[in-house]
Amino acid sequence: MRQEALSRRDFLRGSRPSDAARIRPPGIADEALASCTGCGMCVEHCPTDIISLVDRLPTLDFAAGECTFCGACAEHCPEPVFTRDVATRFDHIVTIASSCLPFQRVDCQACRDACPVSAIRFRPVRGGPFVPELVPEACTGCGACISVCPVGAVATAPLIAEATYV
Repeated sequence: MRQEALSRRDFLRGSRPSDAARIRPPGIADEALASCTGCGMCVEHCPTDIISLVDRLPTLDFAAGECTFCGACAEHCPEPVFTRDVATRFDHIVTIASSCLPFQRVDCQACRDACPVSAIRFRPVRGGPFVPELVPEACTGCGACISVCPVGAVATAPLIAEATYV
């Protein structure tokens, strides 16, 4: 069973993910986390291997891949941690930072190509490469665009916040 997974960048910085930054598998209510025993069944059955246990609680690492909303984590959980409804989105969306390659005049559309719901579109800019635009209502927060970004310019933000270009 995998324990806390840190990115190489975080390891070299000596940082740990904070509780606020931790993303839980889809369908887990915060109040239900008290029922989690840290058995790791969700980790073992995640087909994309993005779930790890951090402080004995399931946490997603979108740097490793995407959530396909397959429900395997909920299906194999022996405790009443997950809701009965099948989750189809997270309570966050993605944001694209100004370090994104097209904003630096370098052509890249890796995030658009990886997005399974076409929530990232590219608009033309005179004299430069197309630049990304997020369609917030289409974004499910699956994280497919995060792992493929070559410069780490894609991150998550709460759903209530509008997608911003920092």
